[in-house]
Order: sequence, then C-alpha cells, then structure tokens
Amino acid sequence: MARTDDDSWDITESVGATALGVAWARSQEASSQCPLFTDPFAKMFVDAAVVRGWQPPPPYMAEQIRSISGYAAARTKWFDEFFIAAGAGGIDQAVVLAAGLDARPWRLPWNSGTTVYEIDQPGVLEFKAETLRANDIKPATNYVAVPVDLRQDWPKALQQAGFDPSEPTAWAAEGLLPYLPADAQDLLFERIANLSATGSRVAVETFGEGFFDEELFARHREEMRRLREEAGATNDDAPDVMDLWYVEERTDLSEWFTDRGWQVSGVGAGELMKRYNREADEDHTPRVVYLEATLTAHSPDS
Repeated sequence: MARTDDDSWDITESVGATALGVAWARSQEASSQCPLFTDPFAKMFVDAAVVRGWQPPPPYMAEQIRSISGYAAARTKWFDEFFIAAGAGGIDQAVVLAAGLDARPWRLPWNSGTTVYEIDQPGVLEFKAETLRANDIKPATNYVAVPVDLRQDWPKALQQAGFDPSEPTAWAAEGLLPYLPADAQDLLFERIANLSATGSRVAVETFGEGFFDEELFARHREEMRRLREEAGATNDDAPDVMDLWYVEERTDLSEWFTDRGWQVSGVGAGELMKRYNREADEDHTPRVVYLEATLTAHSPDS
C-alpha cells in the first residue's frame, strides 16, 4: 500500500480501489429514505469490478462505510450542484480531476454543447469506459477521457484532447488532495490557474482544521482493529486508506485563490450535511471544507 512518486494502479488496487469504495457508497444512497442524488451507474461499476475479482466491503467494513454515508452523499450532491450552477452561468467546458468512477458526464442535466473532460489513470478510465459500453450507456453530453497521471504533464494532454483555455471552465477536485504530495497539490492549482479564463470556477474538497490529527487517526485505526478482531478478519482484509495519503503541511487554498483574483466561498462538511438534513458524527465526518472559487480578474501572480 506504500506510495511512490511514480506509482500507478488499476481500478481494483491502491488508490483505484478507493474509487470502488466510493462507488459502493454511492450505490447505497438509492436505498436511503431521502436520496440526495441518483447514480444508477455506481452498481454497474461495483458489479464489473467483482467480475475482475474485487471483493465488496465485508459486513464490518460496510458498517464503517455506512457511518460516513451522510458525508459521502452530501459531498456528491454539493459537486453535482456546482456543475449545474456553472452550466446555468454559461460555462460549457468542464474538467473533472482524478475522476475515478464519478458518473456525472452520464447522469447530470448538462446544457447542450457542453464538453466534459475527465482526467485519471489510464486503467481507471478504461475500466469505466468498458463497463458503460457493456451496458450500452452513452454520455449525456460531449465526453472526452484524458488518460494521464496528474503528476505528469496533464495540461498538455488536456489541450491536445481539445480543451480551450480561452473559454471559462468548471474544474472539480473531489476526494483528491490527500493522495497528492503537498508540492504536487501546489503545482496542480498553479496549472489550473494558468489554464483558466476569466469567469472560470473551481470546486475543491480541501483540508479543514485537524484533518491530519494524529489522535483522530489513532482512534480510527483502533476502531478498525477492533472491528476486524470481532469479525475474525486479518489485517490484510481491510487496507487502511490513510496509508495512501500524504500527511504533510498544505497551502491554505482559500488564501491562495483570493491572492490570485478569485472570489472564494466555503462550507465545512458538518455544516453542509446539516444543510442536506444528514447527521454529522464528529469522529466519522472528515474534517474537510468544500471550497468554491470564481476567477473575477487575473492577478500578476497568476
């Protein structure tokens, strides 16, 4: 599970497997009393991965994932609303960074003429495309896959795929930043700023106060140890997603965007969940902030 600077993965391993966990959580939302969104494709991805040998979360892990189901649903809904609002504002070019098994190009009501670019590891995007083709599912808008690692020259690959930096863009980074080193995170947003025309918007799930709190990590690991022990499972049965993160000091993105001419707003995970009538648990609600920024004027530093 250890990360390296040039690691890669298929959908059933390492960071790719976390996308399957999120898809599994999204598939469960349909059975909630008041679903915040509809994603009929999530189960398709899970079923296709099972055919490849992936094992759905065992019962004790499933309960752990359900403990953050309200958070996951609220996050999905927030990013859905971001893209819908961007379209209503006249933006018809969108980029999903580290798209994973996100299915927004297939399930959201995009404006006619909108193009959505998805960037991720080649194996991840190939798995998604194969699964949707096998189910005869077509995108709801113009869709372009950009199979490239975000640590590589993705701006070049994106523009070669047809992206127009002179047009306003809606950018989204959901569930991404912990998997990037701090310097790679900074480079990511520098590149986004360089590719953004006035009027562009960015939606980011970023770090709130105490996200990397060591005591919180210790409690989570102890809880997982106890659940594994009660279930008679081995440590190998439940890889720890935190082992895939880069625990490093990070740039304050609110200040970073503000300094470069972006108008910024944000909402914490707990507050967002309350807005959507989902209960937040202090230990199981990630300490994140959902940040939205709109480029109103380029600064000399951008």
